[in-house]
Amino acid sequence: MSSTQELTYSDVAEHSSKKDLYLVVHDKVYNASTFVDEHPGGEEVLLDVGGQDATEAFEDVGHSDEARETLEGLLVGSLKRAAGDPEPKTSAPTTTTTASSNATSGGMGIGLYAAILVGSALAVGAYYYMQTKSES
Repeated sequence: MSSTQELTYSDVAEHSSKKDLYLVVHDKVYNASTFVDEHPGGEEVLLDVGGQDATEAFEDVGHSDEARETLEGLLVGSLKRAAGDPEPKTSAPTTTTTASSNATSGGMGIGLYAAILVGSALAVGAYYYMQTKSES
């Protein structure tokens, strides 16, 4: 099939079985039928999003560049939106360096680390304070 083929959500929704599985990622339609048994996350992951927009699920996992290349090999065409179709998923592809995504999650990790450190220091201080009070 040509990569210029346009399919509607209705067309994609007709392909939701293990032997005939289409999914949408960033408004591109992919035929994942031949990949279902090979998917490292298991077939259920693909079957859950089969026949619909899988952009959010695909991006939330943080697929590797190799996975994105595999996906391009499954390309069937593009999604032709019509009135009444679900809104497009707004997740941007995470093809940028992982340092930028780690910086966001790392900020939470540093904050959590700081909170644990301060809490531990307060606990140790309280322990020593109670020990000196009980000895007096």
